[in-house]
Amino acid sequence: MRTKLDAELSALIGDGGSKVLGLGVIAFRDGVEVYDGFFGRRRINPDKPVERNTRFRIASVSKIFTMIGVMQLVERGLIDLDVDVSRYLDFRLRNPKFPAISITCRMLASHTSMLRDGDDYVVPPDCSIEDFLKDGAHFATVDARHFEYCNLNYGVLGTVIERVTGERFDRYQRQNIFEPLEIESDYVVGNLAPDNFSMLGALYRKKKDWAAQIDDYEMQPSKDTVIVGERVYDLKNYRIGTNAAIFSPAGGLRISFDELSHCLKMIVDGGVYKKNQIVRAESLQKMMTPQWIYDGSNGDPYDVMLNYGLGFYGIDGDGRARLCRDRAVDLIGHSGEAYGLISGLYIERGRKNAAAFMINGTALELEEADGEFSGGFIWEEHVMDPICRYIF
Repeated sequence: MRTKLDAELSALIGDGGSKVLGLGVIAFRDGVEVYDGFFGRRRINPDKPVERNTRFRIASVSKIFTMIGVMQLVERGLIDLDVDVSRYLDFRLRNPKFPAISITCRMLASHTSMLRDGDDYVVPPDCSIEDFLKDGAHFATVDARHFEYCNLNYGVLGTVIERVTGERFDRYQRQNIFEPLEIESDYVVGNLAPDNFSMLGALYRKKKDWAAQIDDYEMQPSKDTVIVGERVYDLKNYRIGTNAAIFSPAGGLRISFDELSHCLKMIVDGGVYKKNQIVRAESLQKMMTPQWIYDGSNGDPYDVMLNYGLGFYGIDGDGRARLCRDRAVDLIGHSGEAYGLISGLYIERGRKNAAAFMINGTALELEEADGEFSGGFIWEEHVMDPICRYIF
């Protein structure tokens, strides 16, 4: 199994066509890690390989961890998924086109809140969520029955976490999720321990040559700073509960492959890692239960999100979104794409088989990378199909 899987995955490394710069995979069968494979480069200059402790910005797979934080607070009775989210904020959150419809945490988590990213969904560091949304430009003209994937939803959820706990979002996640998982992930690059920062890989896109898009630091940023575009923002000036979007709860988690193995183990074991209850099994089940299902006209599924739960979406093994060519393997998880990174974390429904992968650079543009047999990207097929064949 290992020899064949290594051969197929290593063949994905290259500089043209559908090749990728670097790739790592962790896979479980029956609740036990049975495979890890790391190929290509995490940095070009200086040249450094992808290894088990390499960490990348994992993009939208981060949403799973944000929702685990929310569900912990649901378990403690501090958040109700179905009340007006304005109760937890210091302003009234409403779509001005539909002011009678309350927006809830469940709607935010399932992308049915009517919020829209627009051309730019980055909330400036010196702007509150309230001020960013007050002109109504980031709200839809359709009601909450429609789905539209929106990163802003998770910026609001991160802000809710801050409001109900009094803790900064990144610190809450670290203390209540990462430390019990025995991982040193972070949203703030300056807060990584020096040895973890040294393993941080950059994300690349291929133009004429590979060009780094993010995390190509020559020196580690100072502690407790965030970088938004070209601007460095000092978090000592940050007021908790105003704009947790600056930590990118939707996509900014820097995590290693080894740390992903801890996360997979926790999920397949029903929310427990080494006797630490990170989240209850019933909370995970709620996260994996569809809150929205595509009916042909009630949203934009992007060919892959044909249903959406609370930080997870399901993939029918015989459907358009499938990631396995010749076997009907039903999956639940989340994908990620940003700055040249392609990622995924998936669990086989009803079994304790699971896999996570990160790719840190693609030679093709996204519009040229449609899957051969699915609605996903060709790279997702090239990674997940052999995992289904040899492991699941």
